[in-house]
Amino acid sequence: MIGTGASAIQFVPQIQPQVGTLYLFQRTPPWVVPRLDHQITGPEHWLLRRTPFAPAIVRAVLYWLLEVRVLGFKNPRFMKAADRLARWHLRRQIPDSELRRKLTPDYTIGCKRILVSDNYYPSLREPNVELITAGVKKVRKRSVVTSEGTKLDVDTIIFGTGFHVTDPPIAARIRGRDGRRLDDAWVPGMQAYLGTTVAGFPNLFLLLGPNTGLGHNSMIYMIESQLNYVIDCLRVMRERAADVVEVREEAQSNFNESLQAAMHGTVWTAGHCKSWYLDDSGRNTTLWPGWTFRYRRHTRRFDPDKYVLASRAQR
Repeated sequence: MIGTGASAIQFVPQIQPQVGTLYLFQRTPPWVVPRLDHQITGPEHWLLRRTPFAPAIVRAVLYWLLEVRVLGFKNPRFMKAADRLARWHLRRQIPDSELRRKLTPDYTIGCKRILVSDNYYPSLREPNVELITAGVKKVRKRSVVTSEGTKLDVDTIIFGTGFHVTDPPIAARIRGRDGRRLDDAWVPGMQAYLGTTVAGFPNLFLLLGPNTGLGHNSMIYMIESQLNYVIDCLRVMRERAADVVEVREEAQSNFNESLQAAMHGTVWTAGHCKSWYLDDSGRNTTLWPGWTFRYRRHTRRFDPDKYVLASRAQR
């Protein structure tokens, strides 16, 4: 198994009991916090079914409990409580001091994606699991050679090495005005207006586009906000008999300048780690750097003054 990110913590505990030996290659240890799930009791079921507005109240409580965590991402000094929780979780589940040392990150919690699991650490204690911190030098027909020269006989390799976020391959297949490709427009880095529309690409709408990811709350909330924005845009286009909508370059530039300014001092840029949140120039073009309710406020109504709307004939 190569990789110890969000995918690994899900399937490592599942395959560990089924394999003879599991070699787990770790480049950088993740911060892991407990899931804190619990069985919903009979009285809780009854209250949710029979009490008016109870589900809405529960959702609101969960939303705000998660939402306040953005304070820690915006200011790393507020991450101390999360740091203590993660270290307690590690000490509780990994009694071996040497293994615990290998699993302890050296960067501020939140700088990379925080992982949530109750069974990842226990699976690493099992006798058929070996944590390897050396790199992979070579893959042969039936073995993997580490950077230290150790040869490990294997019959299956699982790559959990992440995915393209700051340079999505689909961008090479999308063309805008004058045939310009989206990946060319995104040099030196991704940007969009509200993470949804891109200057030079008429009638293109993105869901979970640049800077709409989250490290603290529900992505569904962001998707719903974008969908509301797109639907309202279609309404305005219908009212104005417009066939083409395109965000103005100035609007996009101003939005992204203020967004990147808000990134300064956040845990993602000041947490002393290299993560998939950052592009090659070190900019965070992945996450939204603030409160999600502010993003919803920005997208509640389509703002036609930021766009050029026209009919095909006018174009």
